[in-house]
Amino acid sequence: MKNLVKKASVSIGNLINKLIESIIFRISFFTIFALTVSNVLAGGIMMILYNTPLKERWGLTPLTLTIIVLAFSYVSSSVFSIIINRNVFLPLRKLTRITRQVADGNYNVKLDGITNFFTERTDLGKLVEAFDDMTHELSSTEIFRNDFIHNFSHEFKTPIISISGFAKQLYNGNLTPEQQSEFAKIIMDESEHLANMSSNVLLLSKLESQEIISDKEDFSLDEQLRTCMLLYEEQWSEKNISIDMDLEEIDYFQSKDLLYHVWMNLIGNAVKFTPESGNITVKASKSGELIVVSVSDNGIGMDEETVSHVFEKFYQGDTSHATSGNGLGLSLVKRILDMMDGRISVISARDKGTTFTVSLPLNTQN
Repeated sequence: MKNLVKKASVSIGNLINKLIESIIFRISFFTIFALTVSNVLAGGIMMILYNTPLKERWGLTPLTLTIIVLAFSYVSSSVFSIIINRNVFLPLRKLTRITRQVADGNYNVKLDGITNFFTERTDLGKLVEAFDDMTHELSSTEIFRNDFIHNFSHEFKTPIISISGFAKQLYNGNLTPEQQSEFAKIIMDESEHLANMSSNVLLLSKLESQEIISDKEDFSLDEQLRTCMLLYEEQWSEKNISIDMDLEEIDYFQSKDLLYHVWMNLIGNAVKFTPESGNITVKASKSGELIVVSVSDNGIGMDEETVSHVFEKFYQGDTSHATSGNGLGLSLVKRILDMMDGRISVISARDKGTTFTVSLPLNTQN
């Protein structure tokens, strides 16, 4: 995430520097042009006023003419300077002050009133617009970072407290064999939960700073889906879930390991949230230039609010935490598919099940 923010900041910084250079160049050009025009006009006025008929009619002396021309030149230069100051230099000074505020960590700055009707479509207007976009992005990133730290701390601390509590009970003794077995299983489950969360956080952090997938290979996509389903056989057999797999034979060139994480997350969620004697359907087929894979279940489903946040880090629709999970699986899936130029969508309704649909580009070999 830091690398992405850094790249965005550098890009916007380069844009701002180019715009400032362009603005300064144009100001310098027009300033020289205006002063030249002003002096030409002043010289013209002097020649007109120094014309013999006008000179005799108005009784103008060379000193008077000189004063008039100097006064005209001073007034015209002052007017031009005021226009430039109010429309360019004053906004740039305001923008400089706001830049210092942003550098100090205040991203909720207001840029109202910096540009006006005459300057909003100029390079200055583009500069202010780009700066405004940058502050909004930085503000969103800061909010996301704070939420991430808060959620991670909560998700990490909860199982540690649980492990500590049950370990103390075991240490103190005076427990029945059934209690000892139960407490030991809880410690094992919570330890596995921590290990999975740590692995997912590390993998997600790695992928967020990675743009290119280098470990591509040829493999059978349909066979990989069957393997992932078999790895969950104990869980879906225990719940007597009916499995239907309609898989077209697909040879694919992509990162086998990364796609393994995608299917294991989607199939694992389907098994987890499907009730006793439920149904899970997995389909895979080629459609034009795409490979389309869908994982459907008739489980508990999700409401609209959950669907809208389901790919966010640490978000869990089950606020009671009755089901195991850390809210990182689908974020990981989304990041992997983004790296592969793939897409994922979800259709779900409460108590009616969920369908995740993955679309992958068919031709990925360069």
